[in-house]
Amino acid sequence: MKSWIILFCVVFSQVECIQDFPALDDIRTKTPSYRQADTVKELIRRLIGPRSSDFDVTVDPTIGVTNKDTFKLVNVGNRVLISGTTGVAAAWGFYYYLSQYCNCHVSWGGDQVSIPVQLPKLPSGGVTVTSNDRFRYYQNVCTVSYSFAWYNWTQWEREIDWMVLNGINFALAFNGQEAIWQRVYLKMGFTQAEIDDHFGGPAFLAWFRMGNLRGWGGPLPQSWHVQQVSLQHKILQRMRDFGMVPILPAFNGDVPNALTRLYPNAKVTHLSDWGGFNSTYCCTLLLDLNDPLFKTIGKAFLDEYIKEFGTDHVYNTDTFNEMSPPSGDPAYLSGAGKAVYNALTAADPRAVWVMQGWLFLGTGFWTAERVKAFVTAVPLGKMIILDLFSEVQPQYKRLQSYFGQPFIWCMLHNFGGTMSLYGSVNSVNTGPFFARSLANSTMIGTGLSMEGINQNYVMYEFMLENAWRSKPRNIINWVQNYSMRRYGSFDSDITYAWKKLMLSAYNCTDGERHHRQDAVTHRPRTRLSFNVSASLRSASMFILLVVY
Repeated sequence: MKSWIILFCVVFSQVECIQDFPALDDIRTKTPSYRQADTVKELIRRLIGPRSSDFDVTVDPTIGVTNKDTFKLVNVGNRVLISGTTGVAAAWGFYYYLSQYCNCHVSWGGDQVSIPVQLPKLPSGGVTVTSNDRFRYYQNVCTVSYSFAWYNWTQWEREIDWMVLNGINFALAFNGQEAIWQRVYLKMGFTQAEIDDHFGGPAFLAWFRMGNLRGWGGPLPQSWHVQQVSLQHKILQRMRDFGMVPILPAFNGDVPNALTRLYPNAKVTHLSDWGGFNSTYCCTLLLDLNDPLFKTIGKAFLDEYIKEFGTDHVYNTDTFNEMSPPSGDPAYLSGAGKAVYNALTAADPRAVWVMQGWLFLGTGFWTAERVKAFVTAVPLGKMIILDLFSEVQPQYKRLQSYFGQPFIWCMLHNFGGTMSLYGSVNSVNTGPFFARSLANSTMIGTGLSMEGINQNYVMYEFMLENAWRSKPRNIINWVQNYSMRRYGSFDSDITYAWKKLMLSAYNCTDGERHHRQDAVTHRPRTRLSFNVSASLRSASMFILLVVY
């Protein structure tokens, strides 16, 4: 055991083995420092009201190291001065002070912000914290449907506040894209009826956008398009005002069936049935990525989107999501990668492609040779890969840090917005440090890639702290402090329950994908099948938490 601990410390003391990527230098805020500081001050007023006068905020990009975020906290009389390299860093510093010095807690489910009458004193000389990586990423392409489908501006404002309080500076911003596609398709000659048959309904847009289905739950009313464009303007403005970098959507090849009416020579393929839908809704039409029309349509969409919303030069598109490409020839896959990137740069020469690495999991198709052909077709540093399920099935190991492309270590944790008690806390505790320590590591960030929010918050707060922690934590000590922050005071019974949970339900080590369809959280049905042992464990942990 002693030799294992020594090895552990040696390995994880190598925090900096990371390659640099000058190609990413365009990904930075363009918002003036004074505006970022004012936006953080407004957040503080929203969260703690009159006590906001106890804090002052400045933003100064020169106080920290290049390509990372730094915040500094110092006492000035009875107040606390927060300085950050960005608005995100300053907001992060504010929450660091609340959580680490005032035992406060802000979460998806509610807040505990009982700040002591007299602010706790900081150490002499203050506190300085610098992020371990360049980026802290947030969202999954499915989150927009499992959790955000019906969000209004009040809910989005709260969500963005939560993001920056936790240091998140790199997040998907997907609203309004169907309105832009409608403009593009009408200009191309599609009829409104053909567009209506193509778009999925509001609650199913995630799977429509990934090409898994079409038309299901549609059509989208024009009022939806108007509302979503207005909402996206507010979302992007607030993200940018904080100094965040929003990730915009791009073209993945999914097109309306009527494309062949307008372009009979287009090279298209009907994808396989993704979820058992009938022919009205399944088997979407995929335009071959190597067809010249792909670049034309991709550029047209981004031109229109950038005209409406501006850009920060970062775009997400996921090709072949849970679908196999039409060919496994490395030359074809290389051409496909180049085609997607060329469509981005045709509209924005400074474009960086962000891609979920989900397609590389759980299939025999994506061999190392094929992945290498696909991802290295893009100039190094111009593609960022989200290693989407790093805590259970990391791909960066078998794919040699994605053959030189930068990646983000993500905790997926949740499938389908399910509510069972579950986590892989030991892996989350050590995994990011291990990934950074690898020779020639291309890791540039940590991220949350859950499919649904508002569940198992303890896992997310634990993961978020990996952005600044210098080494893995003592989990039992951490959850004792978490319990105190969450409830505002120490309670031995509650702390006992949390310790038991972290050693059991939240410490899954079987390496499996857990969709957590247990009896405790399963939808009622006449024929119910479930994993009995897993359900009993989940039920016992649920009862334990309720009791305490």
